Amino acid sequence: MARVSLSIQTEYPIFSVDYAFQRIGGKYKGRILWALSKHLVLRYGELNREMSDINTKMLTQTLKELETDNLIHRKMYPQVPPKVEYSLTETGKELILFIQYSVDWGYKKWQMTHWNNFHFQEHKTAFLFFFM
Repeated sequence: MARVSLSIQTEYPIFSVDYAFQRIGGKYKGRILWALSKHLVLRYGELNREMSDINTKMLTQTLKELETDNLIHRKMYPQVPPKVEYSLTETGKELILFIQYSVDWGYKKWQMTHWNNFHFQEHKTAFLFFFM
């Protein structure tokens, strides 16, 4: 197999890649940012419903990390019961094109993998019969 060499010239130090992925890495950060980009403003309960596989402790922790990194804004209303809304900051909005690309890339790769598995399962019986 031929080795492909990519020569990417950049003025930024290589650790900037690590820094970027540390800010948005993890199982839920990208999904939260993506949900906020679609809905603009979401309350805690709406985010929890949007991502049904996350427990409340992890959602709270992830939201705090995103807020600390200035990617989301938390607006708390002084009322009972408490009302809290989350939205993207300008810094968070800058990431949406990258996340959009990641969504598109991930979906394309997921489709290829699942299509190949489906295609194999569809013809598995004929394949096994032929070689028996």
